[in-house]
Amino acid sequence: MRIRIIISAMIMFFCIAGCQLSFFKKDGMVKSSPEGLYSRGALEYQEGNYKKAREYFLRVREEYPLSNLAVLADMGIADSYFSDKGYLTGNGYIDAEGAYNDFINLHPTNENVPYAIYQAGMCHFHMIEAIDRDQTETVKARKEFEKLISRYPDSKFSTMAERLLLECKQKQAEHEFYVGKFYFTQKKYQAALIRLEKITRDFANIGLDSKVEFLMNETKIKIAEEEKVKKDQEAKDKAKEEKKKAKEEQKAAQK
Repeated sequence: MRIRIIISAMIMFFCIAGCQLSFFKKDGMVKSSPEGLYSRGALEYQEGNYKKAREYFLRVREEYPLSNLAVLADMGIADSYFSDKGYLTGNGYIDAEGAYNDFINLHPTNENVPYAIYQAGMCHFHMIEAIDRDQTETVKARKEFEKLISRYPDSKFSTMAERLLLECKQKQAEHEFYVGKFYFTQKKYQAALIRLEKITRDFANIGLDSKVEFLMNETKIKIAEEEKVKKDQEAKDKAKEEKKKAKEEQKAAQK
């Protein structure tokens, strides 16, 4: 990803410039300069030590907030959360999404904003659950990808987001179909029809059209049958009531 390119480029820059990367003093602390801290964080990130990398990036941001490297450090913090699969609290994607949004809010004109929006979407995308579960994360991922494509149509990240956006729509459609089919099997045909109509309205032409059309026709047939049974029963009840009323009138007339 872009952060890896940025980090690699920064390391090469410092090496070519002859920067003396004497990272540790006698007390074991990294030399306190934005270049030294960022370089060490970049190296730790490349080696997969994301927690350690995050510590160095945080020091750049906190100790040198006016440095140009503080901006890159903000991105490094977000990416370190995103890449840290062994994150102890299990909230890596949640914290990463928050960090990417912080980057967007703090640096709205930065060239890396499209990447940050894409990554925020990916955080939600990675938390999407099976089609029989709640699809809140699918909806959130879709919104991020749509925002990216709308605001930065020429970005390479928008091109990447288009495929993922389609996957999100398919996931939503499959969830709606799953729920609609469940209602159908439970003979809750009106509820099933609402779900199926939502698919035809919001998720047309993504691969479910024939299945939805078939189940929708079956659902309408069942609804029509229920309506017929209901009307026939109402007619019987009405006839029974009229017959009862007629008998009562006949008795009253005989008295």
